[in-house]
Amino acid sequence: MELERSEKIAPVLIFDTGVGGLTVLAELRKLLPEAPVIFAADQAGLPYGEKTEAEVAARVSGLLGRMSERYRPRLACIACNTASTIALDMVRDVLEIPVVGTVPAIKPAAAMTKTGVIGLLGTKATIRQPYVDRLEARFAQGKTLLRHGAPELVDPAEAKLRGKPVDRSIIQRAVAALREKPQGEKIDTVVLACTHFPLLIEELSGEFGQRVRLIDGSHGIAQRIVSLLDGQDFERAAPDMAVTTGLLDDFMPLSDALGRYGLDRIERF
Repeated sequence: MELERSEKIAPVLIFDTGVGGLTVLAELRKLLPEAPVIFAADQAGLPYGEKTEAEVAARVSGLLGRMSERYRPRLACIACNTASTIALDMVRDVLEIPVVGTVPAIKPAAAMTKTGVIGLLGTKATIRQPYVDRLEARFAQGKTLLRHGAPELVDPAEAKLRGKPVDRSIIQRAVAALREKPQGEKIDTVVLACTHFPLLIEELSGEFGQRVRLIDGSHGIAQRIVSLLDGQDFERAAPDMAVTTGLLDDFMPLSDALGRYGLDRIERF
């Protein structure tokens, strides 16, 4: 009986570099509200964009290995495009549980576009990954994919989450950079290839205009988690929590925002 209960209270572990993965958690709550969750933010490791791919892979797999030992999750989700495109295979080798990654939503964007020109906004590390090349080759044949690395969007996304003003000029520059590329004026679908970016959906929509559809992978990721957990039982033994690898004092100002996502405890990992 004790073993059965430990299986029921085993959480879903959602890992991100910062707090962009909350967009994935929001979708998961809609589909699986009864599942216990631990949200882990590697704020001590930021920014990933300045690390080599080997450093990112080693850090993510090492952290998730230790977190898996401590929290005993039933499933782990890497809710970060950069970490997923670099470290997903290594993490799956390390963990003995299902691991769900995050990849740019190129497939649905290719199905949506009418002009055949798709924009992709992500971190610089994400947009240069061979994994993205393979997604483009597989799902966007005959289409034009215009990529722009916009890591500067992360800060206003986190500022918005903290209730601070968003610097609209940062949004404007990122949108203009994508529009200025050859055929950029034909873009009618934009892939938000960073889990932070959907936090700025209103601001980005305002700059792109009503004729451009914005798409991200959070709903698809949540659906994948649900499918892998089909038939499992859930029980909360304690309130869901958020953990950070950084200083707790830097994380506490997010407590109200985290609470809105059902994360009522905050701890340092």
